[in-house]
Parts: sequence; structure tokens; C-alpha cells
Amino acid sequence: MRIAVSADGGSGLDSVVSPHFGRCPAYVLVDVDGCEVQGVQVVDNPFYGRHQPGAVPGFIHEHDVDVMLTGGMGRRAIGFFQQFGIEAVTGASGTVRRAVEEYLGGSLSGAAPCRESVSHAESEKAAPEAYEKDDVGRLREEAELLKEQLADVMARLDRLQK
Repeated sequence: MRIAVSADGGSGLDSVVSPHFGRCPAYVLVDVDGCEVQGVQVVDNPFYGRHQPGAVPGFIHEHDVDVMLTGGMGRRAIGFFQQFGIEAVTGASGTVRRAVEEYLGGSLSGAAPCRESVSHAESEKAAPEAYEKDDVGRLREEAELLKEQLADVMARLDRLQK
């Protein structure tokens, strides 16, 4: 099985998971057999600066990926991955290694569109090009996703300390 993970760096399994699959600088491709890592490859995201709907899922599909792990993605992207037969999983955080381990262990599963996805879809009706060209909007979305991830991590930490 091949798992792709959106990453903020090119450090392989030690890279930090990116909060958004389409706007990450790289993808870490992890080949696994059962629960054992067989190989790791980092590929640059050719659509990092700007991407059209469906471009990134198509790129991931070209790399024979079975599962896409990421912090968040929009509703349309989830649909594109489904069309390609790729399992999309959101809610990943921490390192790529941790995200893969959580997925393989069953504690990371499912895909829900990020909250921004709903407003993104609405804003595209009025100005489809505005959203992707707005660096401030992209950073705000990433900050919101990071806040949600931090809240989740803090809640897990609190549960462990009790």
C-alpha cells in the first residue's frame, strides 16, 4: 500500500504534516507492507503556489497512492479522491511518521471537509479566482486548522494526565 502525506518539509518521516493537502510544499510517499515501512520518497508539490480543482488529486493518483493523509481538505477534493479510488483521511497532525502509525493503528480515519471549505465553495460562486490568489486567506485557513489541531492535542494531553 502507498500512503501520501501532505508535508511542510522534505525530511521524510520526520516532516511535519501540513494542515492543507493542496497548499503544502511536498508530499511524503510511504510504501508499507502490513505495518512495516518499506520505502519513503519525498516529491515536491508542483501546484504549491496555485492549483486548480482536481489538479492535486490527479497528481497524487499519478503516483499510485492508495491513501492520502492530511490535516484538512475541502469537500470537492474529497470527492476527487473518491473518484480516483484513493481513501482521503483528514485530521492528521504531528510528524508524517506519527500520522502513518495512527492510520495503520486505526486511530486516524475518515475525511471531513474543513470548515473553510463551505465558505470557499460559496465564495467561488462570486469570484472563483479570488480565493486561491489570496495569500492572507490561505494563511488564515492554515492558522484555523492549526488551532483545531492544537486544541485536539491539548485535549488528548489532558486525558493522559488524569
